[in-house]
Amino acid sequence: MNDQQNLDNLRHSCAHLLAAAVIELWPDAKRTIGPTIENGFYYDFDFGDIKISASDFPKIEQRMRELIKTWEKFEMHQLTPEQARKEYPNNPYKHELISEFSKTDHKLSFYKSGKYWDLCRGGHIDDPSQQLKHFKLLSVAGAYWRGNEKNKMLTRIYGTIFLTTEELNKYLMQIEEAKKRDHKKLGKELDLFFFSDLVGPGLALWTPKGTLIRNLVDDFVWQLRKEKGYQKVMIPHITKKELYEKSGHWLKFANELFKIKSREGHLFAMKPMNCPHHTQIFAHIPRSYRDMPQRYAETTVCYRDEQTGELSGLSRVRSFTQDDAHVFCQNSQVENEFNAIWDIVKSFYSAFGFQLKVRLSFHDPNNMKAYLGDEDGWKKTELTLKSIADKRKTGYQLAIGEAAFYGPKIDFLAQDSLLRQWQVATIQLDMNMPYRFDLSCVNEKGEKERIVMIHAAIMGSIERFLSILIEHFAGAFPLWLTPVQVKMIPISADQLTYAQQVADLLSKNGIRVEVDRRADRMQKKIRDAQLEKVYYMAVVGERESASETVTVRERSGKQLEPLKLAKFVELVQQKITQKSVD
Repeated sequence: MNDQQNLDNLRHSCAHLLAAAVIELWPDAKRTIGPTIENGFYYDFDFGDIKISASDFPKIEQRMRELIKTWEKFEMHQLTPEQARKEYPNNPYKHELISEFSKTDHKLSFYKSGKYWDLCRGGHIDDPSQQLKHFKLLSVAGAYWRGNEKNKMLTRIYGTIFLTTEELNKYLMQIEEAKKRDHKKLGKELDLFFFSDLVGPGLALWTPKGTLIRNLVDDFVWQLRKEKGYQKVMIPHITKKELYEKSGHWLKFANELFKIKSREGHLFAMKPMNCPHHTQIFAHIPRSYRDMPQRYAETTVCYRDEQTGELSGLSRVRSFTQDDAHVFCQNSQVENEFNAIWDIVKSFYSAFGFQLKVRLSFHDPNNMKAYLGDEDGWKKTELTLKSIADKRKTGYQLAIGEAAFYGPKIDFLAQDSLLRQWQVATIQLDMNMPYRFDLSCVNEKGEKERIVMIHAAIMGSIERFLSILIEHFAGAFPLWLTPVQVKMIPISADQLTYAQQVADLLSKNGIRVEVDRRADRMQKKIRDAQLEKVYYMAVVGERESASETVTVRERSGKQLEPLKLAKFVELVQQKITQKSVD
């Protein structure tokens, strides 16, 4: 058993302990499910009219510590469905699970520790009384039963547990830092984006400052792509059902699509991805090998009907923007095109100080029904990706079952300043879409040749990428991304004219600047500018006005010597051009 499996077993065992304590404290509460998740576990309960909050955590944790003294081991018992239902009187949630599980199993497994037992398929630790010690309840939230908003809202209690006190404390400190950096909190404080009840959940609205940052990162991706020969294309936001039936997306994603019915009775869908549309741009005229490769890029909004309970700030939304690109090429061109995209990914993420890890995401041979195409085709395609990664002399991890349903991919993982790992860019090799749409070119021999398709997203979803970026920098973006790069702070009203003259000079040189015209004290203006995460505060008083200089204070608190205006402009422009992250 590997370390991760041991940790999962520890956390699942603690979910049992949480449920045992809750049932003792609130005997009428109905248990549902308690799985492990990344960094912890949760358990969902129906408390009826009782409201549970974090203020109840101390007594729950105390009962958990009392109970664990009697938990020597986890004993497995097997019950018939009829026996199992008797263990949960008046609990429709467990009855639903029992009915579901009993379709394949004649007997159901229960695990017992102390006086508590629960329906469970297993995965526990050997010595609970000694190992279930270093835990902490973290938060409480509402969650629909089985994630369906048509079902009843339950109470979800989140917790975590580690093998040692040191690991637990380190994680709790990380959580506190993450709360300070929460992109939902900072997005509001820095006036970058927000959500409106009238517009709807999962549909972000971007302010001028937030839109500026979006455009800057998107322009950066486009510049890198343009250097590699990409061309911009544009597609509509809806499509007939038939396009997604042909691509295979309708069968796979029908329940996640926003659907529209025309007055004439035709069924359309809001696009959840762009690749099927782009195949039609390639296919609209005959192609020769001389036309290959065709490289299309488009930043466009996509839509998915995510369930309300699964939405989370910018990390999971219903409307998201993809910096999408597709390459249509011959087999002989695949390696060069992959390497070109890999270079773009490396250049882009280095500008933010991210170190990338590589993951080869391949299909699960034991679950071929989840994928388009046949086993042999998948193996050949995956060998191509492995060869490319090997030649780059880059270490990588292999992830079986993480492929897209139409092809394997190279995923890039970035570690942020809190040591959290995020899957960011992806390059996918697709043999199936060209087959389904009969995409081909006339090759050098004058013969029809099936082409291949490469899917490439550098940021993926701009919304999700910016949620990562906001938290990585705690809202203090690098200078080139900071919405207000310089704040002019006149010491008194007498210097307002000079402050505006300096601001005009900076603006003419492409520097984003604002003048603080308030009658407040200089110290308050500086403090407010720091809260706004402005990079430079340029203070001007009588001395600066007379000598045509500025006294500059950096966001970090570092004070610079008074600078001549031309020198200050040069300093700022150089730092912007270099895309420095400090």
